[in-house]
Amino acid sequence: MTVTGIQASGHGPKLAQLAAYLYFKPGRPETVREAMDPHKPWGANTLQVRISQLRSGLGADADGALYLPRDRTGIYKLSPKVRCDWDRFLHLAERGLRKGPSAGITDLEAALALVRGVPFGGTSPTWAAVHHQEMLVRIIDTAHTLVDRRRTGPRPDLDAARRVIRQGLDIDDSAELLYQDWMRIEDQAGNHAAVRTAYTTLLTINRCLDVSTESETEAVYESIVRRTA
Repeated sequence: MTVTGIQASGHGPKLAQLAAYLYFKPGRPETVREAMDPHKPWGANTLQVRISQLRSGLGADADGALYLPRDRTGIYKLSPKVRCDWDRFLHLAERGLRKGPSAGITDLEAALALVRGVPFGGTSPTWAAVHHQEMLVRIIDTAHTLVDRRRTGPRPDLDAARRVIRQGLDIDDSAELLYQDWMRIEDQAGNHAAVRTAYTTLLTINRCLDVSTESETEAVYESIVRRTA
């Protein structure tokens, strides 16, 4: 998780987490203190210091207005001018869906280009659990849609579809929807050894997670095997 103006070292990660919290959940000091560490909530002085550091790091807009205002209402919140890649992702993904199979590809690719790792850095804080899950679902759904359009369009591009699969699985390596897509891609390419690779990779991951493979995944694999036997 990166925030413009905040360093990645020292207290930077905590400040970035604080910025993310205030973006998604503006709140009163006591709420913020607990959210930052549910097991050992920040003290009032610690919060004041971190707020000051964050305010300094974020700076001000062209008009001189602070991105983290000194609010007198007792609620910590960021300026409406603060932007988040997640909002941009949603805008592009939804616009790409509306545009249709061919015209929307550029927007879907632009949305996925904003994804630079697992949401919240892979160590989702307690307060972000719901947001983390929503982000994973939307990212995987967007990747699936883009793969499908790359695979089934008037000019199929299977290599581009494979790249999207790899990107999606880097975010969530247990996303069965993408394994189904992967098997369909390799079947379409006539690469049946790779179909098996996709299937067995998922089985290995599911065994580690101690979960069953989805019936749709089994159906896709069995259909390919029966047809190509």
